[in-house]
Amino acid sequence: MSVTLASDVGGTFTDVVLTGDDGRIRVAKTLTTPEDPAIGLLRGVRQVLDAAGVAPARVGRFVHATTLATNVILERTGVPVAFVTTEGFGSMLALGRQARVEEDRYDLAYAQPEPPVPLSRTFTVPERIGANGEVLRPLDEEAAGRVAERIAGLGVSAVAICLLHSYLNPAHERRLAEVIAARLPAGTPVVESAAVWPELGEYERATTTLMSAYVGPVMASYLDRLGEGLAGLGVTAPIHVMESAGGVLPAALAASRAVYTIESGPAAGVIAAARQGAGRGLADLISFDMGGTTAKAGLVRGGRPGITHEFQVGGKGSFGGRRPGTGVPIKVPAIDLAEVGSGGGSIAWVDAGTLRVGPRSAGADPGPACYGRGGGLPTVTDADLVLGYLDPDGFGEFHLSAELARQAIAEHVAGPLGVDVVQAAAAIHDIANAQMGAAVHVVTVRRGIDPRGFTLVALGGAAPTHAARLAERFGIGRVLVPPQAGVGSAVGLLHADLAIERARTFLAPAATLVSCSASRDTLGELAGVFDGLERAARADLSAGDEATAVRSVGVRFIGQAHAFTIELPPGRITPETVQRATEEFYKRYHESYGIDLRDPVEITIARVRVVLPSGSPALPRADTLESVTPRTREIWLDGAYTVVRVLERAACPVGEELPGPCVITEPQCSLLVPPGWRGIVDEHGAILLERTHS
Repeated sequence: MSVTLASDVGGTFTDVVLTGDDGRIRVAKTLTTPEDPAIGLLRGVRQVLDAAGVAPARVGRFVHATTLATNVILERTGVPVAFVTTEGFGSMLALGRQARVEEDRYDLAYAQPEPPVPLSRTFTVPERIGANGEVLRPLDEEAAGRVAERIAGLGVSAVAICLLHSYLNPAHERRLAEVIAARLPAGTPVVESAAVWPELGEYERATTTLMSAYVGPVMASYLDRLGEGLAGLGVTAPIHVMESAGGVLPAALAASRAVYTIESGPAAGVIAAARQGAGRGLADLISFDMGGTTAKAGLVRGGRPGITHEFQVGGKGSFGGRRPGTGVPIKVPAIDLAEVGSGGGSIAWVDAGTLRVGPRSAGADPGPACYGRGGGLPTVTDADLVLGYLDPDGFGEFHLSAELARQAIAEHVAGPLGVDVVQAAAAIHDIANAQMGAAVHVVTVRRGIDPRGFTLVALGGAAPTHAARLAERFGIGRVLVPPQAGVGSAVGLLHADLAIERARTFLAPAATLVSCSASRDTLGELAGVFDGLERAARADLSAGDEATAVRSVGVRFIGQAHAFTIELPPGRITPETVQRATEEFYKRYHESYGIDLRDPVEITIARVRVVLPSGSPALPRADTLESVTPRTREIWLDGAYTVVRVLERAACPVGEELPGPCVITEPQCSLLVPPGWRGIVDEHGAILLERTHS
């Protein structure tokens, strides 16, 4: 039997899980190695293979989620890139779209962020494609050659090209790429916007193309090292990398389209939540993924995660929301998420008499004070330990020191605030809950969605400790804590499907497509675009008839800038198909904005997503233990310490009712069941918490 390995590299921990055809899960949790994430990952692979007694040659698939692309953009550690655009548009990236939010609004010394590529490496060429795709001015080959020579003299590692309206006619981009590549060292990436994401909107298309060139060589180098390291261990299985929309890509495709992996790590958690819910008949879910550095919230409606086609990297905003104009816009499909800098390793600090938690993190090195690795600053994990929620002897490979946690809180929080250590720890815990609640607020209440009918799914090492209290803030009465919740994102990767999306601008009024007299030619053109996109996507994945294709279109009111993505049914494109898409757009618009408009609309984008199923539908099995006598421990509840039962999760039989208050432990996390809640263990080892009273 072959086995599958999956790994999720986070800011603090690297999780590695292994499963075979029997559905059992083996887990290794190691500290992330920021200087080279492959080091910690390979250490985890060795540990999980040894623990399972599995020969490396039996690994048939390796699936990987990583924050590498995001970190490269945020930390500006990508390769030197040159950018080339149409003459007259050289200042496009420098001007950008800037929005001043939060504290920046009042900063008299505010400095606009540096553009993603300096003007010294920005070049223009004489050429012009019109908005209808016609050549208005041919590409000046002599000028293109001079630009290529100047770029070659800079010694850059990659080049990004974004010419005006190339999404309609890429001929000039292709020729320019040939001219530049001929003067650069062999193998230097020259990335064309029409190949990365051929949609209208030159600024967003430019930043997406630029980030692909900026991150691509770093990702390629990392995946090469990872492949060599795995081969050194005897693992020769193909590497698949999670992309931002929840599918996985072959490593070569992930390296060439690194921009698709920017939300790789966070996407895995939402896919895991959707899968866990589907296995239990729960279709409306809020994914709550709290690790060591951040907490993420995502929405699953009708069993399907929400997808956005434009998001900000490194943007600012309010409580988990990201405002356009505050970061780098990326136009690729991604699971719609809100994120706050509040995780188990978030540092608590006092600012002018006010307690704050995060977004600074203790990270993997030195980590929270209680890890005993030299960290002296208090974190959320230290507070949870002092309050009794965490088991000092049961947190993975770490023994946690309550004394070190108390010392850090006393010195940096309790002392400056003039309160005792327990009060300070309780305040840190409550503030962390409030900040995490802000992320849930963004994906529900702020979008007009009532969260009370949803089930909160707790994933990540810190989430089960905070999930029930977080649910109370929103009136949510049900919390699902899957088995191996502490490594839930990695478990979700085990059965991730291969997937890729292709898109192309297609502008046409819906009325033209619906009109019997004028629709035949236009509908035929749209059908041809879909066919071409599907062929290209299937070629990306080397997929045949076993893959499924889902088509969708962007629809907007004529005169507006932003569109909703509306999925189309299978089969031939007909006027009735377009009319149904129009009606669905009106419905979505009303749900989102509360305005019932019936104005004329237009099609803007044709999209095709091709999915190759992994073929492993079964939920993972949880290991069980013989009955273990419950322990007791004092934990802080509602202003006082209370003695509660401490149960081993693996020793809780199926169907057993677990009334709160109690603590349920497993090696990677600790579940707090507060008063007013009860848990029930299902046949897969998941615990479903339900409120017994308000």
